[in-house]
Amino acid sequence: MTTSIASLADKPRRPGRPPKVDRANLETREALIRRGLEVLTEQGFMATGIDYILKEVGVPKGSFYHYFESKEAFGRVVLESYANYFARRLDRWLLDESLSPLERLVGFVQSAKSGMARHEYRRGCMVGNLGQEISVLPDGFREALEQILQDWQSKLARCLKAAQQAGELAVNADCDELAAFFWIGWEGAVLRARLVRGDIPLNTFIAGFLRGLPQ
Repeated sequence: MTTSIASLADKPRRPGRPPKVDRANLETREALIRRGLEVLTEQGFMATGIDYILKEVGVPKGSFYHYFESKEAFGRVVLESYANYFARRLDRWLLDESLSPLERLVGFVQSAKSGMARHEYRRGCMVGNLGQEISVLPDGFREALEQILQDWQSKLARCLKAAQQAGELAVNADCDELAAFFWIGWEGAVLRARLVRGDIPLNTFIAGFLRGLPQ
């Protein structure tokens, strides 16, 4: 087998709460989440200062609690947003029936490589970043991170089962185990790519993963 190698409502508000329908508030909240996504793909949660994000977005610190109850609540929302974004990205590649199943996986890897290079390897995986500091994160993050990884694994397992049906993978292969193995290795490869500021670790991992697939 060979496989070629993303009008405002003027209603009085109760103190400490934004109006129920306020486009400006919704846009500001989304801007905070977007900047949080960018920062948390570059560094850990504990090292991220809310003051820095507020300054970047141009929101006064006193207004932060209109949108989020705490830094922890903000982090949870940002993580959920990242998980939704990444799930859509995986679906875009792994469900692309114009490619064979293993070509879909390679396409995802190539897309991820391009994204990391575009940001000069400053940004990695938010789940991986948070996972490295799990011992100091607030309660609940562990379960949320594991659930996200399980979701990624299930998506890839379905793609690998499609590869079995297409004759690209042995019928006796354990697709769930292979999917778990992929994500464990992928997170390490992303970390190493950031360390060396290059894609060699990503290339090494995907080549090894594909070579190791049972035929």
